This record gives sequence, C-alpha cells and structure tokens, in this order.
Amino acid sequence: MHVQYDITHTTCYRYSSPVTFGEHRVMFRPRDSHDQRVLATDLQVNPDAVVRMIQDPHSNSVALVTPLGEARELQIVCSFTIEHARSPYPELQLSPSALIFPFAYSVEERFDLEHYMRPHHDDPDGVLTHWARQFMRTDGPTGTRDLLLHMNQFIRDHFGYAQREQEGTQTPLQTLQCGTGTCRDFALLMMEAMRRLGVATRFVSGYLYDQALDSGSDSGSGDATVGAGTTHAWLQAYLPGAGWVTFDPTNNLLGGSNQLIRVGVARDPSQASPISGNWFGPADAYLGMSATVQVRRVTAAS
Repeated sequence: MHVQYDITHTTCYRYSSPVTFGEHRVMFRPRDSHDQRVLATDLQVNPDAVVRMIQDPHSNSVALVTPLGEARELQIVCSFTIEHARSPYPELQLSPSALIFPFAYSVEERFDLEHYMRPHHDDPDGVLTHWARQFMRTDGPTGTRDLLLHMNQFIRDHFGYAQREQEGTQTPLQTLQCGTGTCRDFALLMMEAMRRLGVATRFVSGYLYDQALDSGSDSGSGDATVGAGTTHAWLQAYLPGAGWVTFDPTNNLLGGSNQLIRVGVARDPSQASPISGNWFGPADAYLGMSATVQVRRVTAAS
C-alpha cells in the first residue's frame, strides 16, 4: 500500500524589539528511501533569507538559513509531500546468525557501525546496564526479536509521557529515575540501553500521522497515538538481515509503520534538532516561540 501525506511545519520566534539573526540550521526535508519518496518540498522564510542546502555527516538534508535585516519576528514554514510505502515483507526477518541474542556483527559491519554502538551517556553505577539486562531471559535462549519488542512495549507501558517546554533531552538515567519523559527521552533511553547490550542504534526525528487529527475526533482509547501533530522522535536498531529497523517506544510501533515520517537520523538527539540558530539584540528582547505541525493524509492506493 502507498500512502501520500502533506506536512506543514510552521515555527515562529517573537521579539519585543527588532533583532538581527545569525545562521539557522533547518532539518526539514524527509529522507528518500525504498519505503519513503519525497514528491515536493518548499521552504518559506520571513524576513527574506539566504538559503543554502547541504548534506550533514549522516546524509541528512539541511537548509542553512541566514535571515537578512532586522525584524521583530522570524517565521520559518517548511512544507512537503511524501509517498510512504509499507513493506510487504515480514518484520524483523533476521539472518540466522542474529536470531538468538547476543549476536555478533561482521567485521565490516562493526567498522561502519562503530559510532552507533558506543554509548554516549555515562552509567557509572551500571544502573542502565542492569535495566537493559532484565529483558534477557534467564531460563533459556533470548530471541533477539523478542528482546527488542519487549523493551519497546515496556517503555510505552511503564513510563508516563510528559511534554516539556525546555529544549534538550533527558539523560537515560534521568528518565529511569523520574519515570516520565518525551518521545526524545524514550528514544534515547532505548538507544543507550541497546548499545550497552552490543546493538547499534541511531536516533530518528520526523513526524507522526494520526487519523484522528484529520477527522477531528478522539476515540478516547487508552492506546491513543502519542506525539501526533508535533515533531516526533524514535530510534532504529541495525539488525543483520533486516538492516535499520524502526522502534517507537512512545507508541510501541515497529518497523515499516506508515504513521512514521522520517526526516533526519543521528547518533545522538542533539544532532537532529528541527531548527537551531542564534540572534543578536537586547538580552531581554526574546518573547518566545511557537510551533505548529499539520500532517494530512492525501491519498491511499494499493
């Protein structure tokens, strides 16, 4: 099945007096792949700006935006249309060598995956490592697929989702301690836990589609989709035979779910901010920012 989506992401920064702007990095163009095709993109900036497109070290498309002149408001509107194809093949169709955990990557894979295998956050007392190992069976072999699915669902079932105004991402230890977090926090927790078990993982940022947003209804179900209508984050784990496999612990989604619209990948959340930049003016001029995301399903075809 092929599904088409229109996405519009509007970000507005407001100031009490005119300010000038430095370069802003805008990660908005989705990644083309066998399961996702970009049909159209558009980037509108007010005030006028010089825009350059580059690829970062992870091959993400990044717009370098330098607004011209002074203004009390900076508005960046990113819009695009994509076609999403759901894979007809079974999820997690692993190589025989990777069916039972732990498994070993080939020498060539380890060279390429080194930065995605090394933990990026401290665990001095082994708390995160101990938490990760609870998903390994003690009464027999542990299936790789079962371990990943169990951890993905456990985070959704046992941690509370809480939106946070502050920028940045909690450390995995902070998320374990408070038991709540955002989608970015949950993705990082599972990433770092899997890295401590020897699995390569990477952070993914993008958008999440929820049919209720189109209809304006809410089913009131306890399984309601969390994170739709805003930017969203999840992770991918590299598994021999399956490649980069998607896991969304916020919603317990797996693999080629056509609800997830991939924009950027990185080894750490700090490298995948949708928009980052600076401005120059009075220290108290900044009034705040607002962001809105519209994800609309356009067509579906077999």
